Amino acid sequence: MFKSAKKLLKYGRLTQSFPNKPVNIDGIIGSPEIDPLRCNGCGSCISRCPSNAIVLDNLTKKAAIHLDQCIFCVLCETICPMAAVKMTDKIELAEKEKSKLRAETYTVLDNDILDASEEVLEEELKRKIRKMFGRSLKIREVDSGSCNACDYEINGLNNPFNDIERFGISFVASPRHADMLLVTGTATRNMQVALQKTYHATPDPKLVVAVGACACSGGIFRDSYATTNGIDSLVPVDVYVPGCPPRPQAILYGILKALDRVR
Repeated sequence: MFKSAKKLLKYGRLTQSFPNKPVNIDGIIGSPEIDPLRCNGCGSCISRCPSNAIVLDNLTKKAAIHLDQCIFCVLCETICPMAAVKMTDKIELAEKEKSKLRAETYTVLDNDILDASEEVLEEELKRKIRKMFGRSLKIREVDSGSCNACDYEINGLNNPFNDIERFGISFVASPRHADMLLVTGTATRNMQVALQKTYHATPDPKLVVAVGACACSGGIFRDSYATTNGIDSLVPVDVYVPGCPPRPQAILYGILKALDRVR
């Protein structure tokens, strides 16, 4: 007991205040940004991008980035001859719609438009989810074929520094006890059925968060015969958290965004 008290006095409070207070950005590498005034559309970054996340905008003839595919490798910043690309400290990138992470302008198709009755049902479901999960949440983490980098970052949510349980959120061993699935990996062929079975085993209402570039879009394994281009081709996804891997704070931001507990 004396040793514990001594340690408390020595180190003080370790748990961060994120998201109530901004995270310390020292040494953080966030998403890349392209300065359209500097970019001349030479294509150097496009040809060298390992995950094919950079494309040429047909309208502006400038490079643009699909953040759901980007692995934040810094190569684009290094090789750009015009110094148009720079890495930022932005990590709060989670979005409920993948289109908001894509470079091109999103066009709504006729079959994407909900009729009035469907809109009412959708809003009612969201209201029930907020009411049921607003103060507590049980998460089942699912590795659908990742390199384990995202899983390590998820483990970091449980340490004293991030302490996800201060939000009333905890991890469970069975999907039958879960309210949310936190999915990593690109859903390899051997894990596709397992992911779908896990989803159906989770009681309704439930939420699904895709963690990392692989889960969002396939990442560097995109268009491979052995994987899918994102888990949303197998199960519905409520929030996408880009990154390779995303930091624990970025994952926490995505979880809270799924619960509508952050702006």
